Amino acid sequence: MIRIATVTDRHFVYSMYMHPQVNRFLLYEPMDEQEFEPIYKDLLEKKTKFIYTDNGVPLGMFKLIPLTHRTSHIAYLGGVAIHPDQKGRGHGKKMMEEIIDLAGSRGFLRIELSVADINTTAINLYERTGFQKEGVLRKYSFLKKEERFMDELLMAYLY
Repeated sequence: MIRIATVTDRHFVYSMYMHPQVNRFLLYEPMDEQEFEPIYKDLLEKKTKFIYTDNGVPLGMFKLIPLTHRTSHIAYLGGVAIHPDQKGRGHGKKMMEEIIDLAGSRGFLRIELSVADINTTAINLYERTGFQKEGVLRKYSFLKKEERFMDELLMAYLY
């Protein structure tokens, strides 16, 4: 089940963003929880952060950000992660299917995302759920901790 994130999800979301197996593929550099507080507050205010749960237990998260004006039919999907302890249990596919349903029910005609070109697990999941590769964003993300750039693939789902 997907639901909008709340104040009580802050620690779960923080721990997901900072998880050593997840962090390099998401937006934020490692930081302490106090530094993360204003970021999380902003996500809550914009109502773009969602939590994926199974039997009420948070297992995953994502951002669904509506674009505007001539691109108002598009939602950007970011910050997608399932807790690494849940890998291989079908939760990633189920969450992606629910995201597609949610975006469709909100009238979006396109979902787009970017994914690190080395994140083959995520790329395979996105392709299995109907996303297609559309291009490469060269030197798109800079990993300060690793002192290197990463290329990202632009992918999209069309209804």
